[in-house]
Amino acid sequence: MRFRTLAALVAFPAVALTAGAQAVDLTGAGATFPYPIYSKWFSEYAAKTGVRINYQSIGSGGGIRQLSEQTVDFGASDAPMSDAELGKAKGGKVLHFPMVLGAVVVTYNLPDAGKTLKLSGPVLGDIFLGKITKWNDPRIAALNAGAKLPAKDILVVHRSDGSGTSFIFTDYLTAASPAWAAGPGKGKEVQWPVGLGGKGNEGVAGQVRQIVGSIGYVELAYARQNKLSYAEIQNGAGNFTAPTIEAITEAAASAAKKLEKDTDYRVSIVNAPGKKSYPISSFTWLLVYEQMPNATKAKKLADFLKYAFKDGQQSAAALDYAPLPTNLIKQLEKRVAGLTTGR
Repeated sequence: MRFRTLAALVAFPAVALTAGAQAVDLTGAGATFPYPIYSKWFSEYAAKTGVRINYQSIGSGGGIRQLSEQTVDFGASDAPMSDAELGKAKGGKVLHFPMVLGAVVVTYNLPDAGKTLKLSGPVLGDIFLGKITKWNDPRIAALNAGAKLPAKDILVVHRSDGSGTSFIFTDYLTAASPAWAAGPGKGKEVQWPVGLGGKGNEGVAGQVRQIVGSIGYVELAYARQNKLSYAEIQNGAGNFTAPTIEAITEAAASAAKKLEKDTDYRVSIVNAPGKKSYPISSFTWLLVYEQMPNATKAKKLADFLKYAFKDGQQSAAALDYAPLPTNLIKQLEKRVAGLTTGR
């Protein structure tokens, strides 16, 4: 078997091609969480290089399945693959490439609340467990002095598909709510005790936007695009924080030392220490086979990955994501250079 220098895989969103477009150069599928920034990267890179990348925003679970079956060139996920999932991948060893940092927000539809709500891990756990059922529950009221909380039923909205956004949110609930940890726990798919399902971040955002009294969880950009309210969340230091770029970056700093030594990169940063850190923050990953069978596709993917690390990070803040730390980018660039492809 010969080996050539590989170009790494990149996860990008589904962006429509023009009617006269020829066949795409690369195909991928996966997470909806990073879709807004992947769309921008994809479009700009196609304009710059002519390389067309077709990405289907179908959720992290679908992306992992399609990568594992080798029906796409790359996958994308907000939940790192488990050891069991890695063992089932038909193309051999899968590597995780952190691409950008983002936040999951708790969004709600209470037009007369009068102020931004504050919510804690234990209270959120009990809302999503169906133990807190009214907006004027004393435990919610105790966190929100001065807010107008109606005696209205809470309608939980959650993901209906296998979702990295669900993984991030339930990872946080598991860390911050003992009741949730003892019940559903964390995962891309969990047994939701109550609520209504929505497909993709866009599906959950749409349900919350339409239903007064609802509460759900989505990636920050989807809440802002749909003009939805979202809560300040109590972090590990006991402070209530909003999902600002600075707060997401501070959460990521907690993993910095570990990432200097751990090249696996399957790292959780939920409920991170830090007075200003936002507690439902996460990396989102590109899933890449260490050895790709097609050298031409490998080269195109590697070149795009280099672009995403060097130039693409500059777009992050404008789209409500936090760029990767500089030291991590240097590590990832070395990893790209070291990949191989088998023929």
